[in-house]
Amino acid sequence: MSNTNVLPLLDAAAGEEVAPCCPPLTERPFTAEEAQTAARMFKALGDPVRLRLFSAVASHEGGEACVCDISDVGVSQPTVSHHLKKLKEAGLLTSERRGTWVYYRVEPSVLAAMGKLLTIAPAAA
Repeated sequence: MSNTNVLPLLDAAAGEEVAPCCPPLTERPFTAEEAQTAARMFKALGDPVRLRLFSAVASHEGGEACVCDISDVGVSQPTVSHHLKKLKEAGLLTSERRGTWVYYRVEPSVLAAMGKLLTIAPAAA
């Protein structure tokens, strides 16, 4: 049994504003929990191979990619699987098995939350 905490996926249904996991960095200091959540996400993306895999999935046509289409990142297949697992554990990817292949997707709400986290908050009037 894994003791890894997973970032919650956010629901952007019905045109609702997506609430990021954390406030923009410039808004206020993070709470301890917000810092842990953001650190898990950034730690997962801090590896160049993981960042390449995340980018490959996020930019793939249709918003999802078969592992067979994104494995050419200069490491062995078991290493690709390890990195994809780490991205899933951080809540950055979801996956679905279809026959013998696994398809990965970056949830749009995750990208929206990441964008909001790195957004500069407007100055208070």
